[in-house]
Amino acid sequence: MRVLPADELQDHVGTETGRSDWFTIDQDRIDQFAEATVDHQWIHTDPDAAAQGPFGTTIAHGFLTLSLLSYLSSEGMVLPEGAVMYLNYGTDKVRFLNPVAVDSKVRAISVLKAVREKSPGQILITNTVTVEIEGQEKPALVADLLTLAFLGQPG
Repeated sequence: MRVLPADELQDHVGTETGRSDWFTIDQDRIDQFAEATVDHQWIHTDPDAAAQGPFGTTIAHGFLTLSLLSYLSSEGMVLPEGAVMYLNYGTDKVRFLNPVAVDSKVRAISVLKAVREKSPGQILITNTVTVEIEGQEKPALVADLLTLAFLGQPG
């Protein structure tokens, strides 16, 4: 994460602001996500059945990959100086483009899409985040990630 004066954020709109390190999605993580979300579909949790399925192995849940955006994109975001708090404000235009096979490595590439004052002391930042899969041309997902920054004094 890079912190800049709020009035300089607009200068970076349309530019790549960073890339995360590669992150491995293993079967244990997939199984834990299945347990947490009660989504035990065999393409995610049954390696033997998945080996005979359309992907030849288990795959991560699309929402597992999406849920990693906060972590993966944190290294590549630019945020306003003087913020006392940042909130995940949601996502726009999420697209799951390519399944993430078990033991794949993924990383996020962030591009600052928009910066606007939502209300006095609040800046809404939109980053287009692309999650790449190592060795694959087609990304796992693309989403606009919204972050709300609160400027000023805490409390």
